[in-house]
Amino acid sequence: MKILIYSAKDFEIPYLEKANNDHHTLHYVPERLAADTAMMAIGFDGISIFSADDGSAKVLELLRDFGVKYIALRSAGYDNVNIKAATKLGIRISHTPDYSPNAIAEHAMALLLALNRKLIIANKNVEKYNFSLSNLVGFDLFQKKVGILGVGRIGKVLVKILSGFGCKLIANDIVENKELSKQYGVSYTDLDTLCTESDIIIISVPLTSDTHHLIDASCIALMKKNVMLINIARGAVVKTADIMDALDKNHIGWYGSDVYEHEHGIFFYNHSLHPPKDTMLKKMIAHPKVLLTPHQAFATDEALINIASTTINAFTFWETEQSLPYELTSIKEKV
Repeated sequence: MKILIYSAKDFEIPYLEKANNDHHTLHYVPERLAADTAMMAIGFDGISIFSADDGSAKVLELLRDFGVKYIALRSAGYDNVNIKAATKLGIRISHTPDYSPNAIAEHAMALLLALNRKLIIANKNVEKYNFSLSNLVGFDLFQKKVGILGVGRIGKVLVKILSGFGCKLIANDIVENKELSKQYGVSYTDLDTLCTESDIIIISVPLTSDTHHLIDASCIALMKKNVMLINIARGAVVKTADIMDALDKNHIGWYGSDVYEHEHGIFFYNHSLHPPKDTMLKKMIAHPKVLLTPHQAFATDEALINIASTTINAFTFWETEQSLPYELTSIKEKV
């Protein structure tokens, strides 16, 4: 197949090339998929896109008209793609659900530990030869109650890691994992109780219409004073303005996030010469109790190997008409 890779990053190209092993014809462009870049796909059988690309019905119609039949997402989340529209248009869509829950869960712990032990502040102090311990006091994780919002693949890894720290674990999910509860003592509860009882809350749910702005002012009002929030889900799962307001009022103690509600067009690109005019983002970056990373949780060697192989395999499976377990659409479902 002839495949166009949108939003191609320098660091991922070697992984895709190795996974492809000269089988398909790959062409890379740094541009995001959007209405004004869809024409780049003319002459290609399939395309691969990332989480910041536009997979709206309008763009999918353009791709269909340009002859694109297959789209492989290099991400687990697919809230940026209109799956129903793709199905109607006969465009096959796949994603990468299992690339590395360990990478994401470990990044959540990195955010948690860096905030708790004031590692960023400590490093900046040491760079100035300031070895004072003032304002560097954290807390033990042992016996702290951690609420995990969303116990899917990533949440399960978090349970295992946090149990090793001796944390008390409570969780909220639409499906209760009884085996996880039995093995690690996880207690499932409703969202309000999780918010009320947790010392630390880790958000790991997909972005859907039900989870959009799930964490807002009303939810925050239930939380303990100085609660720590860690977001490794999607930016819009939280209402950023409410998070920042609670931080300013010292209700939320710390906020660590690998995502941002309005990150599209900002994250994954270098804006150092021309910073975005996003006042909320600037406020987050400047806030002493916020640690924001640029959607990098997936960026480990192991995860990139899995993402590349899963992406290339999708096109190979489609080419040979094999069943694809991580396909989100099917020609059989076309209406």
